Amino acid sequence: MKGIRRNIRLLAVHNFLTDFKFHSAVLVIYFAQVTGSFTLAMSLFSVIMISGALFEVPTGMFSDRIGRKKTVIFGAVSACLSAVFYAVGGSYWMLFTGALLEGLQRAWYSGNNDALLYESLEQSGKEETFAHYLGKTSAMFQLALMIGAVVGSVVAEFSFPLIMWLSVIPQVGAFIVSLHLTEPSVITRGKSNVFSHLSVSALRIWNNGRLRLLSLQDILRFGMGESSFQFNAAFIQTLWPVWAIGISRLLSYGGAFISYWNSSKIIRRIGEHNVLMLANFLTRTVNFVAYGFPSVISPVLMGMTSLTYGASEISKTTLMQKEFSGTERATLASLNSFFGHIFYGIFSPFLGYVADSAGPAKALIMVQIFMFGVLYIQWRLKRMSRV
Repeated sequence: MKGIRRNIRLLAVHNFLTDFKFHSAVLVIYFAQVTGSFTLAMSLFSVIMISGALFEVPTGMFSDRIGRKKTVIFGAVSACLSAVFYAVGGSYWMLFTGALLEGLQRAWYSGNNDALLYESLEQSGKEETFAHYLGKTSAMFQLALMIGAVVGSVVAEFSFPLIMWLSVIPQVGAFIVSLHLTEPSVITRGKSNVFSHLSVSALRIWNNGRLRLLSLQDILRFGMGESSFQFNAAFIQTLWPVWAIGISRLLSYGGAFISYWNSSKIIRRIGEHNVLMLANFLTRTVNFVAYGFPSVISPVLMGMTSLTYGASEISKTTLMQKEFSGTERATLASLNSFFGHIFYGIFSPFLGYVADSAGPAKALIMVQIFMFGVLYIQWRLKRMSRV
């Protein structure tokens, strides 16, 4: 039981090291410098997501059938290799290999790490505190990104290769931490045929109306929202110098850290569905002003939208975990993530193409218009919850 409680602390440390990347704020600029265009730069983000999508389901089934700890270890190894290829850089194909490995890393972690936390709490009889601990451990991602963005954007003013090599070190640390995790002893670990396991999981999503809508809104939010967030640095660069980009990301990651840390309190006060709708509406409204009327305060406005991000992510994950079954928990999450990554892979280069043709601001305004459509799905979900 002591090892299970220790998992929570180790996951927090692991999450911090995983996202402690000094290139986080300026990666799209680095990609564009090497490849020569926003379209090619964003295509590398597509490689990350599409490779992640292709590996999502097999890694999710691996987690359910073999174990959570081994899955985290494989993810950490992939992260180390990805960071090295990014640092070597020099050509599109070297970056392509790094992106491919980052996608594999994301697939190993996706679904598995949430399942590891949930089952660790379940084994301790504290599964009802999942949202609380998920918020705390997820906040570590944002804290790491916040520190890395500020330091990295300043160093990038002098040397992009240096920040890429510095980003390798935390991934090695995450690998070391993963070796000390404790595997939850869950009796319901899947033993069925792989294809039977996958088909049962897919049918569970298809036959569950709430889970279908939760998946759809998550796929759209991830594909468009993550694409625009990764591309934001290109827009900020038109208003602020490179060294100052970290300030905007400091606000963004700092706000997300606060939101994640206090997510359980926010959710208890207004409920998961209201959090999802309110976060979407406020973010779209503020971003319309930031992109529609570009000024030196636009990056500040963009950064402030993150104050609702953590609570909305925890709300979504909590609602989905309630719909999942124990024997397919990671596989169901991976199936959902699979489609989100595929959509990102399609949408991301499209966003880069629009930016090359019409400019970063107009491309990002387009995203905000599309994202208002997700609000309707979230409203439908709220109505279904009353039935």
